[in-house]
Amino acid sequence: MKNETKEPFLKRLLDNTWLLLALGVVVPLLSYTAWGWIELLMVKPATLP
Repeated sequence: MKNETKEPFLKRLLDNTWLLLALGVVVPLLSYTAWGWIELLMVKPATLP
């Protein structure tokens, strides 16, 4: 029987380059999109002359 130790989850997660790249693109995209929608909802309607 081979004595294999399983790598910790966080190490496997941080070693995955493609996952880190995807998170680096998706997290800012979602956060700035949500921030933009919140700002749009908070703008008061313009008064017409």
